[in-house]
Amino acid sequence: MDFLNFIDFKITDILDIVLVAVLLYYIYKLVRGSAAINIFIGIVIVWAFWKLTELLGMQMISSIVGAFMQVGLIALIIVFQQEIRKFLLMIGSTNFANKRNFIRHFKFLKQEGDSTSIDVEAIVKACEKMSASRTGAILVIERGNSLDFIKSTGDRMNIEVTQPIIESIFYKNSPLHDGAAVIVDNYIVATRVILPVTNERSIPLRYGLRHRAAIGITEKTDALCLVVSEETGQISYIKNGEFILFESNAQLITLLKKDLV
Repeated sequence: MDFLNFIDFKITDILDIVLVAVLLYYIYKLVRGSAAINIFIGIVIVWAFWKLTELLGMQMISSIVGAFMQVGLIALIIVFQQEIRKFLLMIGSTNFANKRNFIRHFKFLKQEGDSTSIDVEAIVKACEKMSASRTGAILVIERGNSLDFIKSTGDRMNIEVTQPIIESIFYKNSPLHDGAAVIVDNYIVATRVILPVTNERSIPLRYGLRHRAAIGITEKTDALCLVVSEETGQISYIKNGEFILFESNAQLITLLKKDLV
């Protein structure tokens, strides 16, 4: 009986470690590439220091740091408001009945060859052509968070990503050019999609509704957005609610490939 209890304890212990590792992995995914990553690292350091002082029996400093950790929980909820929203959306939008969607949430468990690569070159070349002709466009690329809640606002599609297809969707006389196109696993799955618009007031006035919509969806999810301005022809890359700067289209391709891994 003691032996069975020992085995049960070990299995539970291993499960506990695995669950903590998965939780930390997703927290890291949500905050990487943003200013929140530094806050996250700071919290980990303070928590480690707190546990060390407890282990060493330093009661005074341990109680001070412990009180700081407890009171600071409310402040952390405010600071990580967007990240917490993304995490809850990711959990709530997971379709466990769909094997492909379920596995996508656990990319770190898959082999490199299991994922469907997105034709980033075709997407960027299409943006380059639309930029030259001042054709407005907004492309949303799904990553970990499901975008089912916005796909339903537009027209459902299932078209493989190619440069001509993207250009034809956003052609000025096309009935599909209004709104955003959503890309999932190298397929355009929806067009004329309505995106949530950000309420951020610090965005320069030169950026229009397309850019505000791109910022809005990347604030609420981990999706990536490419926007082509109809007024200037400028291509913008938006991630985590922020503009990502790049010097050339080749560099943009590199950034996209890195963020889609």
